[in-house]
Amino acid sequence: MIVSTKKLFEHAYGKYAIGAYNINNLEQTMGLFRGNMDSQAPFIIQISKGARSYTDKRMLEAIIRAADEIFPDAVFAVHLDHGDEQTAYDCIESGFYSSVMIDASHEDFETNIAITRRVVDAAHAKGIVVEAELGMLGGVEEHVAVSEADAKLTDPDQAKEFVERSGCDSLACAIGTSHGAFKFSGNQGLRFDVLSQIQNRLPGFPLVMHGSSSVPQEEVERINAAGGQIKGAKGVDADQFKRAAELGVTKINIDTDGRLVWTRVHREFFANKPENFDLRPPGKEFMAEYAKFIAGKNEKLGSAGQLPAVKKMLQG
Repeated sequence: MIVSTKKLFEHAYGKYAIGAYNINNLEQTMGLFRGNMDSQAPFIIQISKGARSYTDKRMLEAIIRAADEIFPDAVFAVHLDHGDEQTAYDCIESGFYSSVMIDASHEDFETNIAITRRVVDAAHAKGIVVEAELGMLGGVEEHVAVSEADAKLTDPDQAKEFVERSGCDSLACAIGTSHGAFKFSGNQGLRFDVLSQIQNRLPGFPLVMHGSSSVPQEEVERINAAGGQIKGAKGVDADQFKRAAELGVTKINIDTDGRLVWTRVHREFFANKPENFDLRPPGKEFMAEYAKFIAGKNEKLGSAGQLPAVKKMLQG
């Protein structure tokens, strides 16, 4: 059942965070739904601009609609990740998305507010909620590329003004995370002091963490052992998710980790079975492994086991 993130965030606020997982194909979709049903968690499907053009946006939407029928007990939102203004309008008009993100964080403060306000007005007229971003995460994710020098944390005082003037329903904050597999070096980590200040200025308002993959070292090591060359990758400690949730983070974005699982499964499969040319055996293995990964991640987020309570809230 596709629902609005607004209801999910109301239930989660201060207690747990909801996993927002990017998908691009059938195998990821099936693994995602199985993992969330196994762990009894509500979740958010994220579709990026790149995913919508990977084959055709209608293909991915059809896969999700089919999964919704196959897993009738699932409760999830469908969200546009890192949309520009035109892509956001396209998703709003499609009638399929329950949530869109407008990312104008690369613009100056006033322009970011103006663009976000236009998208909010269009979305709210259709009953769709809007996530916006203030501050800039470093790293690379599809069309989003920000150097470490240009990355900047969210200003807590600006955050309050931004939310009030833009009318957005949730805010992605830059608190030290970054996109991609190379998030941290040395002793860098999440800036909970900044997050706490933002929550103090926006009590009860849902906050979002982007670039929050953990980049499990075991996955990286296994990929490299099977011929990969991923060096120095380091991500967010998943044990910090609970603290972030207590400080108002209701949505945590995870994309890179899923790509690592896909890469590890396929590299090992073909390295161990070089005679194989059938795409289905590694696809089946990936779906099972991805489901386990999702269930484990939901335990860290605190969303595991929350599905019955969410359903009761929606019915009430």
